[in-house]
Amino acid sequence: MSARELLTTTHGMLFGGLFLLAFSGGMVSFLALGSGRSNARGSRDPLKLLRIWVLIQAIAAWAATLTGAFVIYPWYRAKPPAGGSLADYPQAFLMAHPTAAPWHSFGMEWKEHLAWFVPLLATCVAFLVTKGGHLLDENRQLRSIAMTLYSLAFAAAALAGILGSEITKAAPIH
Repeated sequence: MSARELLTTTHGMLFGGLFLLAFSGGMVSFLALGSGRSNARGSRDPLKLLRIWVLIQAIAAWAATLTGAFVIYPWYRAKPPAGGSLADYPQAFLMAHPTAAPWHSFGMEWKEHLAWFVPLLATCVAFLVTKGGHLLDENRQLRSIAMTLYSLAFAAAALAGILGSEITKAAPIH
């Protein structure tokens, strides 16, 4: 496995995977809020866990987005030398094949814009939970807004991840 393949795998599988896993823990914690569940000492375990999960998710989102935008994407769009093989130049490879060109013109264009919504939404949720978490346990409407933002971050990440994996299948970075 080359260094580029290792970094691409870290971007998608480690950071992206951690983001998606943190979502499940966070959503379980969100759903436990307002249910009256607490331990014997009366502390709010779901809120403590929620804070941890949303912070992990926000950090993973920023790590995935920044490595994707500033490490992997420059490799993807590198210009091939004149007369050289396109195999090591994913964007040029896709654009040179009419049946594969939509992976760049549609897939990558959407992915690169959609991906920036993920850390922004995740950070908004992390801010709401860390600064106003006690309100989330009591206020159903605020909790619903936070869960919607959280779900939108997940949906955007899932779609960006699917597009990224399909583009990588069509034109891998070596």
